[in-house]
Amino acid sequence: MTARRTFLTTAAALAAASLVSLPAFAQSTSIVSGTFVGKSNHVTSGSVQVIEEGGRYFVELGDDFSLDGGPDPRVGFGNDGEYDRDAYLGALLSLTGKQRYALPSTWSYSKFNEVYIWCEVANVPLGVASIK
Repeated sequence: MTARRTFLTTAAALAAASLVSLPAFAQSTSIVSGTFVGKSNHVTSGSVQVIEEGGRYFVELGDDFSLDGGPDPRVGFGNDGEYDRDAYLGALLSLTGKQRYALPSTWSYSKFNEVYIWCEVANVPLGVASIK
């Protein structure tokens, strides 16, 4: 019985020690943000921000993000009213709600002043957010 009690006490102590040593979750920091405006007769609304988390950068669409639809919507960057085809982040994951797109480590978000929801098929913007 003593051996069992010692085993259980040791196991509990090890479990508690391992909980203390777990790494903390990375905190995210908002770098720039903006609000979508619909384009090309589409209704696009909601917030967007570029965030830094654990040394990586992401474009994050807010909980309030919404797009009324469109074929092949994509997320990317642009400048001064011009979508940059080389700044494509990925296909839009959902027409509504929070979603995140990682920036490649070789990119700098500071080269851009707009986030786009872009329709590749029709070659038109569905929504644009100026980011500051």
